[in-house]
Amino acid sequence: MDWVPSFCSVRYGVAYVTQLCNFTLIAHNVIINITMIAMVNGTDHQSQVNGSTERLPIDLSGDLNKAPEKLPAGAPVYNWSPQIQGLIFSAVNYGMVLTPAPSGYLAGRIGAKRVVGAALFGSSFLVLCTPLAAEFGVVYLIITRTVQGISQGSGLGGQFALWEKWGPPHERNRLCTIALSGMTLATFITIFLGGFISQTYGWPFVFYIFGGIGCVCSFLWFVLVYDDPVSHPWISISEKEYIVSSLAQQARPSKQSLPIKAMLKSLPLWSLFLCCFSFQWLITVLIVYIPTYINSLYIVSTRDNGILSAIPFIASWVFGLLGGQVADLLLIKGVRLGTVRKITTLLGNLPSSVLLVALPYLKSSYMATVALLTASCGLAPLTQSGVYINALDIAPRYSSFLFGISRGFAQIAAVLAPIVSGYLLNQDPEFGWRNVFLLLFAINILGLIFYLIFGEADIQDWAKERKLTRL
Repeated sequence: MDWVPSFCSVRYGVAYVTQLCNFTLIAHNVIINITMIAMVNGTDHQSQVNGSTERLPIDLSGDLNKAPEKLPAGAPVYNWSPQIQGLIFSAVNYGMVLTPAPSGYLAGRIGAKRVVGAALFGSSFLVLCTPLAAEFGVVYLIITRTVQGISQGSGLGGQFALWEKWGPPHERNRLCTIALSGMTLATFITIFLGGFISQTYGWPFVFYIFGGIGCVCSFLWFVLVYDDPVSHPWISISEKEYIVSSLAQQARPSKQSLPIKAMLKSLPLWSLFLCCFSFQWLITVLIVYIPTYINSLYIVSTRDNGILSAIPFIASWVFGLLGGQVADLLLIKGVRLGTVRKITTLLGNLPSSVLLVALPYLKSSYMATVALLTASCGLAPLTQSGVYINALDIAPRYSSFLFGISRGFAQIAAVLAPIVSGYLLNQDPEFGWRNVFLLLFAINILGLIFYLIFGEADIQDWAKERKLTRL
């Protein structure tokens, strides 16, 4: 008798621990997005970003005449321009460009437990060192965040090897979206709490608190996660047999060369990479610049900025979980897998970018601004059930390696988006935000169109066991 799916099963437990791992890694990544408001002496640069537009006062307590609370006197403040801030934002992604592919391949060889666990601890340690690096200077801060990006890229790229051995085909959407939802939940909680912590204790304590949490999470990862059901000491026999038998059709030899030439000629694979790139540009602008955008339009305390900036990401977390359920339901109803992947990718990309283009025209109302940002962030995670896990469909044999490559392509966008956005904001004070969102829209739509035309969900010939393509 088949194992009955249950949220109390070990495979779902692995998904929840992976969710915690993703939560920690992304929290480390986005901490600086909210602390930057407190780290920078914004008086000199606010006019550069905001142009001639008058900033409107906001106080969530209802007293608009109340001046924003002062930050703790002991926290250092730096004089960084929007362009320098863009370089700092993007620095964590430098190391993430090259590490996902090797880490995905390495995780397939030696196991995700070791790769991800080491990466999680390394990221935690470097987060604890970030305030000291900032005190030494911008160059030291950029170097620290670059090395931190290497750890984070290894953690995010290496974890997908788990689902080759833990994810039954008809549950893979749910398991992956549970794990990935930790990313959006981290963004919400980190920005929300980061504003409060910065306002109360000073911005360095945000790094100390989340760095400490990361050290604890790395310990839990090593204790609770195993590379496959067979080696797990606490899994029931019935669940183990269910997972192994459901994945038997995807069994592969332990040694097989990568069909590099065939991969380079594969349009479905290129469409996956390019769509991941364009979607990551959208996500990066949302995650990095929402606090800065709100701060450029409204006179608001760091605490209230954290609250307003965090609201969109709780919607993102909820819709991300629902997206996996909807995708699995469509598959059960008989909708073709390729159609499901394209529908969820379309719904996650197009509305989100269109809503951002409308933002500059509604800046007089902070409620309308937050509503559009919430809708944009809420719809975006639907893509997690689309192009994000498409590598499992077209090449399950090489999925861990291809996940790493797709993450690498995505991280190129994560590097470029803050740099280019910072340049646009610095060069065109009056229309900087409009230009940032229009460029985002153009890039996102081009990647989406390419995927809708060439994307597939069938196992490619070069990924089938009977065919070995060698260099």
